[in-house]
Amino acid sequence: MDREPIIGITIGDAAGIGPEIVVKSLTSGDVRPNCLVIGDAAHLEGLSLSGNRGQIAIHDLKNLPPHFDLGVDAAVTGKAAAENIVAAVDLWRAGKIDAICTAPISKKAINLGGYDFPGHTEMLAALTGTQEFAMSFFAGDLRVVLLSTHHSLLDAIAMVKRERIADLVRFTQQQMWRLLGREPHIAVAGLNPHASEDGKFGTEERDEIIPAVEQCRQEGILVSGPFAPDTVFLRGHRGEFDAIVAMYHDQATIAVKSISFGRGVNVTLGLPLIRTSVDHGTAYDIAGKGIAEASSMTVAINLAAELAKHSPDPR
Repeated sequence: MDREPIIGITIGDAAGIGPEIVVKSLTSGDVRPNCLVIGDAAHLEGLSLSGNRGQIAIHDLKNLPPHFDLGVDAAVTGKAAAENIVAAVDLWRAGKIDAICTAPISKKAINLGGYDFPGHTEMLAALTGTQEFAMSFFAGDLRVVLLSTHHSLLDAIAMVKRERIADLVRFTQQQMWRLLGREPHIAVAGLNPHASEDGKFGTEERDEIIPAVEQCRQEGILVSGPFAPDTVFLRGHRGEFDAIVAMYHDQATIAVKSISFGRGVNVTLGLPLIRTSVDHGTAYDIAGKGIAEASSMTVAINLAAELAKHSPDPR
């Protein structure tokens, strides 16, 4: 991209901290790219309602009532949050924005509002017709891609299968090359303590993970593992690997949030557009109190711009 990208920012669930962190981030002086805020302008206190404030503009959907309850799941705020996401994709298709950065939504609220998706990732995939996608988290040099997302631990363990792992390694290699512009070195985390120590603490490494890694290496992918999950994420944080494939949701997110909470960014891989988000939820318990921390939103906006600059535009 030979110009500065425009980042579309959805305000998330207005009953949570989304509008607050968007406003705090955009008025902090730390956001670099041009931005278009997508949501209800009446609930963005501190941003110009005329639609322009320096590098900030507002795409006002007027989709919220004057008053609603903070800190609770509700159909009215869930529906508005989902409509913001739909509008963001439409604006991207129309060439009005170049990437999307999303404030947190409530899965329960969007379901109450009539949108049957477990979260942003699946909704954006459906809106863009994307069949192959994955959740990942970027925290500086630590980049983690998840084999499974919002599943019970028992179900997540059952999903640790050779072909699923091999497919995700291939997908990670393609996506990281697209985003980083170089051949990535990928690490694969084990599932069991110490990556099972040759079968002493489980058989998933021997039966599923090692065969998947070996298969991908034979295909020429720069991948290694499985590594002990209690150390591999720190190694990634130190720059030893370009990406780490994690076996389940909390294996990845505990590591990312322990190392870089407030600086981690959720990146959806596989979409035709760049999408980043914060590394936390709606924080209903502090909604409206003015104490929400906006650093993750700032990092997510700036990362969206950086990735958009260096990624091919399929439009």
